[in-house]
Amino acid sequence: MATMAAVVHIGERLRRLREQRALRQEDLAELAGIGKNTVNRLEKNRTEPHMTTIRKLADALDVDPRDLVPDE
Repeated sequence: MATMAAVVHIGERLRRLREQRALRQEDLAELAGIGKNTVNRLEKNRTEPHMTTIRKLADALDVDPRDLVPDE
């Protein structure tokens, strides 16, 4: 029987890291090269991020991508 992949929500961690760096959603979006609406939807857990998006956000926040993904 196949197992479904877990849904990854990074909203709380993403918002906390962004705020610790005194960045607005617009600032983070620009640094990461993604849309502001994408950052907003991710922080509200309305969308699940692609791994490439997680990497872009991690680079922009100067953290390891694993710091954004909740522990299982």
